[in-house]
Amino acid sequence: SSEHPEVILANVPQFKELMMQYECAIMEVNTKLHVLNNEFSHMYQRNPIENIETRIKTPASILEKLSRRNLPICVESLENGLTDIAGIRVICPFPDDIYNVADLLTSQDDVTVIARKDYIKNPKPNGYRSLHLIIEIPIFLASRKKNMKVEVQFRTIAMDFWASLDHKLRYKQDLKNSEEIAAELKECADIIAGVDLKMQNIRKKIQ
Repeated sequence: SSEHPEVILANVPQFKELMMQYECAIMEVNTKLHVLNNEFSHMYQRNPIENIETRIKTPASILEKLSRRNLPICVESLENGLTDIAGIRVICPFPDDIYNVADLLTSQDDVTVIARKDYIKNPKPNGYRSLHLIIEIPIFLASRKKNMKVEVQFRTIAMDFWASLDHKLRYKQDLKNSEEIAAELKECADIIAGVDLKMQNIRKKIQ
């Protein structure tokens, strides 16, 4: 009945505790990625990770997704029905860095892969490219261990550039020439993917 249900949700103690746990899960994965990046830099004198961005879904976004999936508003729905509350985006210089880092991360014995969607080898119809993983890792609280789900997205710098501009250009806009714009954006995505591979080949020649 509230005009701002997200405000009420944000102040529920159980919700606040769960969000804290997702923050801890992000810290765990973030640390793993930084360790891999540092080790790779030490061994090969270059970094396979350019940047790491993290986020927790907002209460409003969580409520919208629960409503869209016809799920009740409760802690169980958040933990079992949503897999992307905690999110990490890993930006890599080259496509092969994506697969190398993803494989190294998921081969660790405390990381379980729940789902994997490869939009690099199988791009979305609009041209979107990224590697999406849902992983589960343990966090160690004061009195217990708890497994938490984290969504990890891997993109090259070029893929991230395209996705960011695509979102800004089209998000919630009523476009009369939407088909024409979609075709142009798809063409740009294909060009960028080609540049990614060319730059990767140049790197290999230099090495």
